[in-house]
Amino acid sequence: MTTLVATILLIVLVALIALVIWRSVRIIPQATAGIVERFGRYHRTLNAGLNMVTPFVDRLRPLIDLREQVVTFPPQPVITRDNLVVGIDTVIYFQVTDPKAATYEVANRDAAVEQLTVTTLRNVVGGMDLETALTSRDQINTELRKELDEATGKWGIRVGRVELKAIEPPSSIQDSMEKQMRADRDKRAAILSAEGNKQSAILNAEGERQAAVLKARGESEAAVLRAEAEAKAQAARARGQAEAITTVFRAIHEGNPDQRLLAYQYMQMLPQIAQGDANKVWIVPSEIGKALEGIGGLVSSIGGQSATPTQVPQVPQPPQPRPPEPVPPAVSSGPGPQFEAPLGRHAGLEGWLTGGGGPVHDGTVGDGEGGPVPGTGHAGSSPFNDDPSLV
Repeated sequence: MTTLVATILLIVLVALIALVIWRSVRIIPQATAGIVERFGRYHRTLNAGLNMVTPFVDRLRPLIDLREQVVTFPPQPVITRDNLVVGIDTVIYFQVTDPKAATYEVANRDAAVEQLTVTTLRNVVGGMDLETALTSRDQINTELRKELDEATGKWGIRVGRVELKAIEPPSSIQDSMEKQMRADRDKRAAILSAEGNKQSAILNAEGERQAAVLKARGESEAAVLRAEAEAKAQAARARGQAEAITTVFRAIHEGNPDQRLLAYQYMQMLPQIAQGDANKVWIVPSEIGKALEGIGGLVSSIGGQSATPTQVPQVPQPPQPRPPEPVPPAVSSGPGPQFEAPLGRHAGLEGWLTGGGGPVHDGTVGDGEGGPVPGTGHAGSSPFNDDPSLV
């Protein structure tokens, strides 16, 4: 009996010791804190790790989370300065910095933070119109955080950030805003289109101006080059003609032509003189027949000298009257008055053809047309030797 009682007492003592140890040792997790009350009053705060308390005297309250917490509130109706009701969703990030104040200064810290956020949000947004509220979220967040941090500081809570999730205006206001935005975008599109057309027209005008300038410059350079080429061609042709004339004159001087050959050449040049564009009226001299007779006599004398002469008895013929010489009409190569050659014999032409001296003149020419017959001059010497310009 005594042994049994001793065993029971030993067991009870061991259990009591185990209970005391269990009530004395407290393990606090990381990022949490424990409030110890002794006889109902705050005694101390237990930090993370192994802690010892007095059993049956000290009481440990529920642990407090020291991490930053995120609290989302349902949409709150807020009236703006222009009397529009908008719904605002808010998110608050806060952290407990003083476990004792968070335990004893506020009864329900989450509800207290929520209500404080709603009232502060209405005060801040109520002083703004809808347009400012929609475009000033950073300003609203900053003011909310400042107001909440000052109010929750005595609760041992630090508000880190306040974010507005959404601002929802009424449906009618949303429709009006969409129409306004659509009109504004249409306006900007029209402005951009007009500016594009303006720039396009300016670029087209500049391109046409540059093209015209380049075209005119090219035509000017081409005209200059053509003029230079024409000048060089004319100079080359003039040099060729000069060389040809020099060669012909040299050949004529070396050949030493007589007066009959010059008369023959004059007769060949008469058709070309009549064909000139500037010769509207050309007068055929009346002595042209004697020139032809002289040339015919030259040809007959050459033929008679080369043939064998035949003795033919000449019978004297009675003298016959000489028929009058026909007067050649004026030959015209263009419009204008017709002139007739002067009647009678032309002593100058007759003397030139027979080897005598004297100038040869054409008939009377009206209106300043006509002039001295080219190739005329002193018959006693070669006209090419007398003209200094031809030597």
